[in-house]
Amino acid sequence: VPGEPGESHSVQLIRDEFLMNLQKFANGIQRTMQQLEGEIKLEMPSVSVEGEVSELAADPETVEVLEQCVINWLNQISAAVQDQLKKTPQGHGPLAEIEFWRERNATLSALHEQTKLPVVRKVLDVIKEADSMLVANVQPVLTELFKFHTEASDNVRFLSTVERHFKVGWHASAFHSSFWLRLLGSNRPPGTRLAARSPAPARHAISWLCRENRTSAQHKTLEAKNTLKLWKKAYFDVRAKIEASGREARWEFDRKRLFERTDYMASICRDLYAVLQVMEEFHNIFGPELKAVTGDPKRIDDVLCRVDGLVTPMESLTFDPFSIKSSHFWKYVMDEFKIEVMVIEKEAKNFIDESFKTLRSAEAAFDMLLKFKHIRSREAINRQMMLKFNDILAQYCKEIDIINKLFVQNLENPPLYKNLPPVAGAICWERSLFHRMKHTILRFQEVEEILEGDRGQEVKQKYLEVGRTMKEYEDRKYEQWRDATEQVLPNLMKKSLLTKLSTAVDEPLTAERGAVFAINFSPALKEIIHETKYLEQLGFIVPELARNVALQEDKFLRYTDGIQRMLDHYHMLIGTLSEAETVLLDDHAQELIRVFRSGYKRLNWNSLGIGDYLTRCKQAVGKFESLVHQIHKNADDIASRLVLIEGMNLFKYPAPKSEEELPGPKKYNETQPRLSVTPPQRGVPCGGLLTCDSCDPGPLRQLCSVFRSHGYSVICIYAFRNLQSFNALILGNVPLFQTETILTAPEIILHPNIDKMCVHCVRNCVEISKNFVRWMNGSCIECPPQKGEEEEVVVISFYNDISVTPQIVEQAVMIPQNIHRILVNLMKYLQKWKRYRPLWKLDKAIVMEKFAARKPPCTAYDEKLQFYSKTASEVMRHPLVKDERCIRLQLGPLANTVQENAKSWVVSLGKLLNESAKEELYSLHEEIEVLNCYV
Repeated sequence: VPGEPGESHSVQLIRDEFLMNLQKFANGIQRTMQQLEGEIKLEMPSVSVEGEVSELAADPETVEVLEQCVINWLNQISAAVQDQLKKTPQGHGPLAEIEFWRERNATLSALHEQTKLPVVRKVLDVIKEADSMLVANVQPVLTELFKFHTEASDNVRFLSTVERHFKVGWHASAFHSSFWLRLLGSNRPPGTRLAARSPAPARHAISWLCRENRTSAQHKTLEAKNTLKLWKKAYFDVRAKIEASGREARWEFDRKRLFERTDYMASICRDLYAVLQVMEEFHNIFGPELKAVTGDPKRIDDVLCRVDGLVTPMESLTFDPFSIKSSHFWKYVMDEFKIEVMVIEKEAKNFIDESFKTLRSAEAAFDMLLKFKHIRSREAINRQMMLKFNDILAQYCKEIDIINKLFVQNLENPPLYKNLPPVAGAICWERSLFHRMKHTILRFQEVEEILEGDRGQEVKQKYLEVGRTMKEYEDRKYEQWRDATEQVLPNLMKKSLLTKLSTAVDEPLTAERGAVFAINFSPALKEIIHETKYLEQLGFIVPELARNVALQEDKFLRYTDGIQRMLDHYHMLIGTLSEAETVLLDDHAQELIRVFRSGYKRLNWNSLGIGDYLTRCKQAVGKFESLVHQIHKNADDIASRLVLIEGMNLFKYPAPKSEEELPGPKKYNETQPRLSVTPPQRGVPCGGLLTCDSCDPGPLRQLCSVFRSHGYSVICIYAFRNLQSFNALILGNVPLFQTETILTAPEIILHPNIDKMCVHCVRNCVEISKNFVRWMNGSCIECPPQKGEEEEVVVISFYNDISVTPQIVEQAVMIPQNIHRILVNLMKYLQKWKRYRPLWKLDKAIVMEKFAARKPPCTAYDEKLQFYSKTASEVMRHPLVKDERCIRLQLGPLANTVQENAKSWVVSLGKLLNESAKEELYSLHEEIEVLNCYV
């Protein structure tokens, strides 16, 4: 029949069998691949074995190579066999045993098949033909391999026939597994190692069953019992069919031998099922519901520990419970179990009697009793529980007293829910207390007899009295609120939109500068709106005026939110103004307050023009904001320019790419950065708000004074920092520019003049302040040029003040002094070049003439030539660059000049020597001619 348990069981069996066959097929493919690939491959010989065996055996070198190859084969085979003999099944049970033999068969089969290869057989024939000593060692190894391979193959073939039965038993539940394995173990075939590797005894299965989930354990125990019964039923069904067919002889076997063991095992399963059922009944009683009701979870947990301890003797059995020989041991265990159950049951009754006298919740206890009507529990305890309704009514009376006490204690100041107004919150609190009482008594009405007795009528009367008191409180709170609302609400609606906080309303406008406003929407009005909404939701009839106001809540929220944002915007703008800017914008601020005036003098919350008023205020605030932003923009522009001026570095020069690229003083002065920041122009501070050349400059006086003072201090800082920076560069050890030494007989001088360059730099740094023309007093208008003495045009700028500032004058004087010290040090360094002064100080013509007049010998000429030649080469060996602080002294031009002078002396001496030698040569020639005449 579709839907019956038999159908699902058969489908499950088919599915399990299909999955097992699929797994078997996958394992077979894997083993085949291992055999094809070969986990252990015999290494083939490196020489060719083609040709006749006798010819190969006659070649000693070939035989030697083949013998080494055979030795390797024997080592590989022996190692593989020994490795397989050391392996053990990976797991417990018959399935692990089967897998173990299959793996051994796969490995040994691969080796055995390789020994049958033609190449291997031919190699063995060759060494046999060559009468090698290895022949005696080959056969034992191959015989051992064949023996173990045959054993593995036979075991795999036999175990495969019973594998399906093993899998059915193994993949069933734990109890099925124990039963089937024991049944199959009694019929296991001899000659295998299965008996030595059978699963754990059935007592271990019982120990595991006691630790399993109770529902699952009961299901498995019941299945095991039914399975054992099915064996007997199947036998008699088959016997009946045989006898009905009449074709076979009467089917009769020893029933005791067939069923004694299985019937006994079924009785054990029945006992186990009863044990698990008792534990379930106790756990159903002592569950979370009883803990919540009694408030004594520790004692309940102690009882449950004793309940769980009922199976402790069964977890540590020292005998086989499924063996008939141990039946008296098992009977003793079950008797002890029943005695302990009776003790726990008695203790549970006492605990329930004590607990129901101190209940924590009448409704929870009532729910628990109703639940015990429908769940399976101990019958004696269940009857005990059903007698506890009077205790529940007593607990309910206590709960009513507790609720009434809470109500009386908090009557004047009730706890409120979040966001609830006082009156509606108090009524909600009162109703929550009442519903707590009502909900429980409504549950009691599900059992008619619980309220019919005297105790029930007493409880009902007490409930009605407390409920009546709460209802009177609710009506009184509402009536008080209604009367107060009808009296106060009209006055609240007549309040002005705004209230001015900083000055009185009747003061003149000149006193309203920087006034602070606040929205005048009373918190009491907000409370009345909230009370009206919640009270109407609670079912009360609210006053018509309050209802109309509550219906306009969205409009009021929109107005108050818009006004508050507008005021926040206004206060933010006022807060950004300095004192000078506040004075400057005084007229505009007064105009803005004139727009606000109707909000705190004429309009109230009943007015219809609130939306138009809010629009006008937003426009006025927006116009005022644009003026403030314009002033701040111009002020920021001035500030940014002043910051740029303050941070300007006029003496910053980029580092040269190489040491030879240093500029000269003049070029260094030309490459200095120039101040390119445009000075603040006319009308910048006020941004065009006032026409400075035609109006009273009073409002601008303070603002312009601030910017004038700031500008002067920034220019002073700029000049001082730049001079200080230049002075630090001069005293630093990094060369900034270079100068040359030139020979201007009779002195050595520096070119160009560095003193003038430094003075020029200092003057430029200070005179830049002439670009900043002063403003006229009280305005931002530049002072026009003035005529001085002799019609000279004078521009009034910050230069006149900057140039006499003591700190700046001190730095300006210090820079030339430091340069002078550096130059003095350089001149001291040049003193050693004065030893070459005779080269340019003496008159070369007069000296040469006097020297020639003395008719010196050639040695004198040679001495002079050697001296001047040595001097010419010596000067070039001196350092040609000298760094002194910020100046790099180039000595190359001086050295070249000295060298040229020395060479000119060499040339002059050479000419004199040439003339002297020529005269002597001519004189000698004449003497020779004279002597020739006499010959």
